[in-house]
Amino acid sequence: MPQLHRDGPVWIIDFGADENRFSPDWLDSLDALLDDLVASAEPAALVTTATGKFFSNGLDLEWVAAQPDQFLPYVHRVERLLARLLTLPVPTVTAINGHAFGGGALVALCHDYRLMRADRGFFCLPEVDIRIPFSAGMSALVQSKLTPRAQVDMMTTGRRYGGQDAVAAGIVDAVHGEEELLPAAVALATSLAGKDRMTLGTIKERMFAHVTAPLLKGAAG
Repeated sequence: MPQLHRDGPVWIIDFGADENRFSPDWLDSLDALLDDLVASAEPAALVTTATGKFFSNGLDLEWVAAQPDQFLPYVHRVERLLARLLTLPVPTVTAINGHAFGGGALVALCHDYRLMRADRGFFCLPEVDIRIPFSAGMSALVQSKLTPRAQVDMMTTGRRYGGQDAVAAGIVDAVHGEEELLPAAVALATSLAGKDRMTLGTIKERMFAHVTAPLLKGAAG
């Protein structure tokens, strides 16, 4: 389950030490931590990361398979999370410590900055191979963050990107060794903390209105 600790103005959320799939309980935990961050008043920035081999493997397909009638409400809840992270009124940095697949990769794309481990983990959108088309909102999210070439390669081929390839494709901003990854993310977030929340939140809401509209339309459906 996601856990929070603080480093000065930086709120660090660790997604967990397993595959960190989006079970309902996992989503509840993350939403509660984000509630606390939004309710705070002091200068702040957010760093997300995880522990071990995985950043996140995204949707909890085992849970969905056991409750197929809940698939659409479940996806809509994930869409609400994506919209929330995309427009969070504080600077956001993710330290991708391991594999980021599917929904995990989408969560990473919602951050303002993405750092990735240089020597381990793949960044991948495998939806084309697991026969789950992107929703309109998820497509808009990917298109808002990646170049046209990277969009086609990621969304239509399911290509797996290691750290160096992800930098070259513009998917992540930088790569670091295992020991340097989180400190680099915290340092970047610290340098950005203190932005006025109302101003930053409004900028993000307007910047990504074309993304949040379909995400929240689906979530409201």
